[in-house]
Amino acid sequence: MGRRRKKGRAVHGWLVLDKPYDFGSTEAVSKLRWLLDAQKAGHAGTLDPLATGILPIAFGEATKTVPFVQDGLKRYRFTAKWGITTSTDDMEGETIATSDHRPTQADIEAALPAFIGDIQQVPPAFSAVKIAGERAYDLARDGEKVELEARTISVLAFTLVEATQDEAVFEAVTGKGAYVRALVRDIAQALGTEGHVTALRRTAVGPFTEDMAVTFEDILGEAPSKENDRTKYTSEHLDGFLETIETALSDLPAASLSGGDATKLKQGRTIIIQPPIAKGIRGDHVGDMEVVLATAHDEPVALCALEGLKLKPFKVFNLGS
Repeated sequence: MGRRRKKGRAVHGWLVLDKPYDFGSTEAVSKLRWLLDAQKAGHAGTLDPLATGILPIAFGEATKTVPFVQDGLKRYRFTAKWGITTSTDDMEGETIATSDHRPTQADIEAALPAFIGDIQQVPPAFSAVKIAGERAYDLARDGEKVELEARTISVLAFTLVEATQDEAVFEAVTGKGAYVRALVRDIAQALGTEGHVTALRRTAVGPFTEDMAVTFEDILGEAPSKENDRTKYTSEHLDGFLETIETALSDLPAASLSGGDATKLKQGRTIIIQPPIAKGIRGDHVGDMEVVLATAHDEPVALCALEGLKLKPFKVFNLGS
């Protein structure tokens, strides 16, 4: 029996979506997968429905590079409202605590250094963290008590942009696994008040930034809805919004190979490279390297480990139809 043909087109690349307000990340992926008629799609990091901004969506073989984007830095701009804590730490939840205290700008600026660096953070109860195989937000919505353990996160920058009596606007750069809603919850507690997020925008994820982002309106010429007709759009039009697979791997050392060596890597075979090539890959790095991007004819071939002069593929890109 022959292999069953996959439904949809063999679309490969990244689409950097400027996700709209009140639109789920999974919903956005499903909408774009349907629109592009793509065989496979996934995103590089959930963005809350009430948040806007950068949601990188991978198609086809680009899904193999999702972990590299997820491990990248995230940039956010967000607004904290003082005096109220909600069950979800944003505007979606019910009020669970209040305070009449309002921090001054000087108070806020003095508190920020304690939240920069490697810090401990307890994720919000309404989060995608799994507990015994269940998402925390599913348990919380079912009324169950959710108790999550603190974990170490990295905050590289946390700055106050502007402040009024009741609100403050911040910008932050974080590593993987950090929750902005938890940052606001915790800094409010440190300031002797309550607080929740009223606006949140992600402005960058790894190599993907706002100047690369497109909206549904850019793609569709209209707002996303059940009435959208994908037959109105050519594949050339839709594919024109894609970034290349290797855009996600811009920080990796690369090895440009001949056709013969590229074929061997695609077959999962280790190749031996010449010392000058190995030296060019390593640069100032001493010793073996865990991840190298092998390319041929300006196309990604495989992600490899460099051990001595051996280039060993561990993830191969199959860009055929």
